Amino acid sequence: MSGLFSGLSPIQPDALLQLMVMARADDRPQKIDAGVGVYKTSDGKTPVMSAVRKAEQRLHDAQDSKSYLGMRGDAGYAEEIGKLLFGKAWGDDRLVGLQTPGGCGALALGFALVKAARPGAKVWVGTPTWPNHEPLIKGAGLTIETYPYYDKASTSIQFDEMVAALERAEEGDVVLLHGCCHNPTGADLDAGQWAKVRSIVAARGLIPFVDIAYQGLGDGLEEDAAGARSVVEAVDEAIVAQSCDKNFGMYRDRVGTLFVKGRDADATKLALDWIMQLARELWSMPPDHGAAVVRMVLEDEALREEWRAELDSMRDRINSLREKIAACDPRLEYIGRQKGMFSMLPVSPAQVVRLREEFAIYVAGSGRFNICGMGDDQVAYFCNSVKAVIDG
Repeated sequence: MSGLFSGLSPIQPDALLQLMVMARADDRPQKIDAGVGVYKTSDGKTPVMSAVRKAEQRLHDAQDSKSYLGMRGDAGYAEEIGKLLFGKAWGDDRLVGLQTPGGCGALALGFALVKAARPGAKVWVGTPTWPNHEPLIKGAGLTIETYPYYDKASTSIQFDEMVAALERAEEGDVVLLHGCCHNPTGADLDAGQWAKVRSIVAARGLIPFVDIAYQGLGDGLEEDAAGARSVVEAVDEAIVAQSCDKNFGMYRDRVGTLFVKGRDADATKLALDWIMQLARELWSMPPDHGAAVVRMVLEDEALREEWRAELDSMRDRINSLREKIAACDPRLEYIGRQKGMFSMLPVSPAQVVRLREEFAIYVAGSGRFNICGMGDDQVAYFCNSVKAVIDG
């Protein structure tokens, strides 16, 4: 009799995780690790935000129990994130949210809900997209269809092609959309494009599933939420996965939220019942610490303003780096027009290897790189190295 695990096929190693290992092992002084997707200061640190640190201390001093919170997690946390994300629309009894272990937890739970509600639904995914989207969708047992989103050669959104694809989608299909700061491209839909997508989704009875993980790091908290808000308001049913990893710096604490909107309050309540049952099967109860900290920051006026100021400074640093990189070569000019932490360099996989081996610069195989993965004093070296590999 063969062993339990002998029937497992080999797993293809995660390229980004391998890149992280290689970068950590590289001790060359000029090294730039622009592969891992975390915010870094000019000295290469990923800090604990000051408002977060103060809230953690208060939580440490005041918390008198580690008992379970329940499957919905910290209800006050979901309430505060709902206000932050949906603005005046929050409070609609068709819209509800609950805490999840990170943005991945929200995505996994959302796709599990789709599978339970409509097993035959297809999920339309833009190309390229965040590499973990497809495994999460397939893991839920759903079928993937793709729509063109970004053309690396022209550094532009393929909007006409995107529209043509979505107009082939069938009623009840799910459309995965990036709320802001598109990962991996940095190319966001503008207001007119969001309006067109909104009209197609509403007219064809499609279900928007918005993944928003970078609110506040593109143009601002309100501006970055505008696209997601407009789509959710325009339809009867919607799903939104949210993450606090980036805008609160809560990477290792895994703080996320899943929101659903139903046709009426009863439909939303039924969906919530299903979500809680699915969450029970996946992780039972979500962790408390990170969500409690975020809630405390958002509930306290002084901490909230301190957090917003620090978030603004993070966004300003990202945008300043974008401007510097864009100015160093006409072929990189497009980077100054994009948003958030990521963009894609105009390099081939072979040129990515050369960047790593000759120049100690680490970027993903697709050319995706973290804008704030370098210090201010490393921008010139980064740009000169990229130009060297492009020029051959």
